[in-house]
Amino acid sequence: MIQFEEYKLKLSELGPKLEGLAVSLNLEKAKNDLERFQAMQEAPGFWDDPEKSQKIVVQAKQVEGKLEKYDRMMGQWEDLTTLCEMALEEKDDSMFDELQEGFQALVAAMESARLETLLTGEYDGNNALMSFHAGAGGTEAQDWCQMLYRMYTRWAEAHGFTYKIMDYQEGEEAGLKSADILVEGPNAYGFLKGENGVHRLVRVSPFDANARRQTSFAAVEVIPEITDNSNDVEIRPEDVEMQVYRSSGAGGQHINKTSSAVRLIHKPTGIVVACQTERSQFQNRETCMRILRSKLVEIKEREHLDKISDIKGIQQKIEWGSQIRNYVFMPYTLVKDTRTGCETSNVGAVMDGALDPFINAYLNCLATGNWVTK
Repeated sequence: MIQFEEYKLKLSELGPKLEGLAVSLNLEKAKNDLERFQAMQEAPGFWDDPEKSQKIVVQAKQVEGKLEKYDRMMGQWEDLTTLCEMALEEKDDSMFDELQEGFQALVAAMESARLETLLTGEYDGNNALMSFHAGAGGTEAQDWCQMLYRMYTRWAEAHGFTYKIMDYQEGEEAGLKSADILVEGPNAYGFLKGENGVHRLVRVSPFDANARRQTSFAAVEVIPEITDNSNDVEIRPEDVEMQVYRSSGAGGQHINKTSSAVRLIHKPTGIVVACQTERSQFQNRETCMRILRSKLVEIKEREHLDKISDIKGIQQKIEWGSQIRNYVFMPYTLVKDTRTGCETSNVGAVMDGALDPFINAYLNCLATGNWVTK
């Protein structure tokens, strides 16, 4: 029964950590916020402004989810403590596997909650706009771009986020040239912001008849969806060129066959945004303007610029030496982040969306400043 004594001690040590986590998560404020949101929803005329009311409903659900997550952890801790005491009292070894699995799940949940406390950036709680761009290399690079698209959408689904396809440009033979998606859910941008950058793949190309090793690059851009007009930027109508085209790509039945898709070009900066997810040209243009505004605000603040006119567009090169992460499929298997040093040999799991170790390592390095020197 020594193992049970050890877990009893471990559980007693987790108690104060759980209490500290409640303080770090600011649960008292969350409870007050939830009461305020619920009172607003019960007030007369709440639904008179659908856009405003919907935002409040979403905020209420997010706060409620945060409180429920902590309550589940407390419940797990209490159940495991009781289980441990029962096993010791009855000298029943059969409960050990359940205790061990439950303890590991609780520790993982607490680590996930701890990481949320690191998401203190102004836009960390926002939805995330993700763009995928194939580098030079034709079909090989476009196939790699689609693999990354699949990896991130798998990660989003596994973590309860939803994603909406904004634009999808298929490759000529396989894969995709570029795609834009909106990942929706609490802290989507906070978790995904570290994925912004160039991703490098090394493998034997399935498109090469001689089975030669190929190196491919694709870029992932992540920016927060900014809907708060208090940080708005002025976009002059004469600075925006609008193009319309027919929707195409991975859209399913919601993709129209009419020229409803919209592409906006911000002439002063060269930034291009597109949307084909809505049914009407007007709706797609509105969505494009929202994305464009988000990009301009994010770049302006990231570069500490005084005005939008100082933005000269994104000059990121999708090539060797600029990658944030390497994915090696042969002669050995390895995924390694160049900034944090986080690595794994389980390439298959990573490509299926198992990105948590890399995301967690990035957030920890961001908090401590302990980056790996390239």
